[in-house]
Amino acid sequence: MDQAQQLREIIKAEHAPQRPLARIITVTSGKGGVGKSNVSINLAIQFRRMGQRVIILDADFGLANIEIMFGTVPKHNLSDLIYQHKNIKDIITWGPEGVGFISGGSGISGMYNLERKYLVDIIVNLAELDAIADTIIIDTGAGISSAVMEFLVASGEIILVTTPEPTSITDSYSLLKALNQQERFSRDNTMIKVVSNRVNSAEEGQQLFNKLNAVVARYLKLPLTYLGAIPQDQMLARGVMQQSPVSIQYPNSKSAKSFEKIAADLVKKTESEKYKPRGMAAFFSHIITGRKLNSVKNTGDKASGQ
Repeated sequence: MDQAQQLREIIKAEHAPQRPLARIITVTSGKGGVGKSNVSINLAIQFRRMGQRVIILDADFGLANIEIMFGTVPKHNLSDLIYQHKNIKDIITWGPEGVGFISGGSGISGMYNLERKYLVDIIVNLAELDAIADTIIIDTGAGISSAVMEFLVASGEIILVTTPEPTSITDSYSLLKALNQQERFSRDNTMIKVVSNRVNSAEEGQQLFNKLNAVVARYLKLPLTYLGAIPQDQMLARGVMQQSPVSIQYPNSKSAKSFEKIAADLVKKTESEKYKPRGMAAFFSHIITGRKLNSVKNTGDKASGQ
């Protein structure tokens, strides 16, 4: 039995029918600066207000956007789970309104080269998040790096944040094109949902989606779902400056109300889609297995002189 199969067997045992599985939503964007982390945080707050237990995993390595916006500095990150033998509960920082977040740091990239015994321990730890949270939001880096692609390929539910800027639309298409070219990407098991951010009206948000969707449908044949629009809002920018999410600082603002509506629609859509949660262990095992397969493939290519 190879290592990938062994990991699958462990995950299968850990996720017996009676064990709860968290819903995992991966938030991404084709370029930086489009408000991706703001979407992650404010949706988390709105989910929390609907009674859900929520944890954000900040996987945007090198940028501490989540902790900056929460005004909280975490004591530990995912690296401490790996190298300092911390428990999963030790590395969760609890932010406003009971939203938890985990700083990824360099921990995720470090997981790929670990021995099996350490890998198993980490995945078992990550599986505990399914009992702690109903929804886990993965805030990825921006762009089409291999790390971002690995997260998206492993995701069953993706939220793509875009803005009316021509470069944002172009980069959103480039990201979807890169995702579509991944060997392990399953279009049949992945829902891609779009949020139009920083628009002047609901009509502009719909037009932005229509424009992106038309190109994606024609050239990539990927189905997209429109979640809604977040208006250009001075209150949102002011909340960022105050290191407090707009949903908390200005709950009656236009942007906060839009986040509230999108979060409610996400819950309704999930019920109608009969969404099947994957859980954190399966999510990360997918990433690790994919990285190991790529490593083997690259080694084989080098050996054959390709």
